[in-house]
Formats: sequence, C-alpha cells, structure tokens
Amino acid sequence: MNVAKFYKFGKIRELMSTLSQQYSATNGIGRRSFLGLAGGTILSAALGRKLGGMSPARRIERIGVQLYTVRDALTRDLDGSLARVAAIGYREVELAGYRSHTVAEFKASLDRHGLAAPSTHIAMERVRDELPKVLDEAHLLGHQFVVCPNIPDEKAGLDGYRRAADVLNHAGEIARQSGITIGYHNHGTELAPIGGVRPYDVMLERTDPAFVAMEMDIFWLVTGGGDPLAYFKKYPGRFRMVHVKDMAGTPARSMVDVGKGVIDWKGIFAQSREAGIEHYFVEHDSATDPFASIAASYDYLRKLEF
Repeated sequence: MNVAKFYKFGKIRELMSTLSQQYSATNGIGRRSFLGLAGGTILSAALGRKLGGMSPARRIERIGVQLYTVRDALTRDLDGSLARVAAIGYREVELAGYRSHTVAEFKASLDRHGLAAPSTHIAMERVRDELPKVLDEAHLLGHQFVVCPNIPDEKAGLDGYRRAADVLNHAGEIARQSGITIGYHNHGTELAPIGGVRPYDVMLERTDPAFVAMEMDIFWLVTGGGDPLAYFKKYPGRFRMVHVKDMAGTPARSMVDVGKGVIDWKGIFAQSREAGIEHYFVEHDSATDPFASIAASYDYLRKLEF
C-alpha cells in the first residue's frame, strides 16, 4: 500500500498524525518511520480499532457446485459434463448419486479435470443400512462429508425427525473414526411447524455437533420462512456447508440463478465465519439450461464481496 498517498485523505490524515505522535512517544521513532511501519500490521490494527473494526472485503475462495443441477448431462456424458463444469471455473463439486457410472469412473473423471469432491449426498437409508460401504465409497472419492438430504419417515411427525437425528448421531460417531463427517441437508418441509415446533429446530437440537454437520440450503430455508442469520447466531459453527441458490421476488418460491433474485447474499456471507461455512455449492433444481445457469451463478459469486 502507498501509505503516503493514503495519508492525504481527510480524517484518515488526522488519525494518522495522532497515531504517529502516540506511537513515537511510546516507541521513540519519528513520524516518517511510523508511516513506513503503518503499511503493515501497526496500521491495520490501529485503524481497525479507530474506525470501528473495519476489515478488508472478503470473497469466496472456492466456489463449488452441486452436480444435481447437471444430472441429466452427467448421465449421458460424465467426462464431457465434468469438463464443462471445470471450464466454467469450478474446482469443487458435490455429488448426488453416480448417475449410472461406477465410483471408479467418477473418481477418474474428477481427477482428470482437477475437481475435488469434498461432499456427497447419500440417502439416509443407505447411511443407516450400508454405512461401511458408504464410507468406503467416500474414501475412494475423497469426500470429507456424507450428507443426508432426506429422512425416510418424514410423515411420522416430530418423532420421525427425532429418530432421524438419532440415526445421524450414530452414523456420525462411527464415521468420525475414519475421518468422515455425516451431515444433514434441509428442504422447506423442515420449516413448517408441527405443534408449534419446527422440525429443523428438532434436528439441530437433537443432533450432536461433534458428529453431525449441517448443510443449509438457503433457498429452501428462506422460502420456508426461516432466517439464515438467526440460525447462524443461535447455532454458531454448525453450518459447515451451504447450498447457494436464489429466489425470485415474483412469483415467490421460484428458483433463479444466483444474483438474479432477492436473497441478500452479501449480508448472509458476511456472517460466514459465525456460521462456520467451509464449502459453498451452487445449485439450481430445474434450470432450463443448467450449464448456463451455473456459469451465471459462478460469475456472480466470483465477484461478490462481503
């Protein structure tokens, strides 16, 4: 940073002068020496305190995509589809089934195109009944997370969600021993109260944070009437992954490319550290042109500062 040029601006100049006097009196260096040091840690710390904790804008370091968005193309042409995903700029993907391909074929194609797959969606029935096989597949593909996007007895009311949470806790305790984290992904139904209680709250309260991570689907949470920021504040660090898809203002609940809707991504991601977000997966459940959709969403998120 050119500190001398920065120093010319208004109140910043006054602040720097005051700080230089204070620092000189304490440390025995002159104003010119102070200005040289100020380009480093002293300036950032002092200005951060004096200007209300201001910090540089952040961006998403690694933008991922949930491959469910391009599911039909994957079924027809695995390698060509992953090549197109990588060409857009994505370096992370989340799987949603193997689309008629073998685990080995998927792994080879991911490696060929430089794509990491930190997460996958696996039906809870498989996690409950075939956990050793699920974990073997996860290790082969390099997954860190195995996420359940559904519960088998959703219609059983709150007790069904409690049983699902217990399944996740049990699987999560076992999976953690092999370096895999079990997760849960919400839809909108978890936000509809049953007897005045949201099933999503039951899942958050009953699952053990040591064994189960949450993947918040922000679109479904918002359309269900939930507030992402309120959940981040109440359950800090629980939401290690998010699905990033936008909602149109009219008609309500209509899904659009990220950045073309009304969800406040800047405000939400400004609290990403509190939430615990590590991975961001773009998704569009029913895009007319899936590759154009994920390209538009990627371009928006690549430039987004928060």
